[in-house]
Amino acid sequence: MDAKRLIRACRHALLHSGASLHVLAEAWQAQALTQAIGGMLAMKGPPELRGEAQGLCEAGGRGCGPLDWAALSAAGPELPGFLAGQPPDLMPRAAQLTEVADARGALVELSELLGEVGMALVAVSCATDEDGFYWQSIEAIDAADESNDRVRGLLRRLTVWEHNRLQAVADSAAGSS
Repeated sequence: MDAKRLIRACRHALLHSGASLHVLAEAWQAQALTQAIGGMLAMKGPPELRGEAQGLCEAGGRGCGPLDWAALSAAGPELPGFLAGQPPDLMPRAAQLTEVADARGALVELSELLGEVGMALVAVSCATDEDGFYWQSIEAIDAADESNDRVRGLLRRLTVWEHNRLQAVADSAAGSS
């Protein structure tokens, strides 16, 4: 499945995740997708972007690492799909990623998703009285912010790469005249 379609699915799920645990699970999904998109761009993207894309992959990987589900489940009542002290059965949407057909479009949408994740997590962290859940939320906010910084860096590098490519084509056309 294309990256933009998966990003939109994540945004939709985040928008409809009412409970705090679901918001945290969707933040994890967004980071897993960030990792996958970064990895795919690192392997198949323009050579000039591969190093930066690898950094995005690593940042996403830190953001979708293991969570303390025991502390999280203590923060509130059990929810469907969440058993006390155990992680939800999360099949990452990122596992469905098959291509990044439009790198710029995917990165713009991924940046928007990560911004929305950060805002949702701020609301969750402000609403909790559970210390462990609060700190998990804060760590997830930091991870989303770091990933978004990497996405914006990739977008800047992509802009420079596209400009240089167009300039080379223009110079080549002017030289052959």
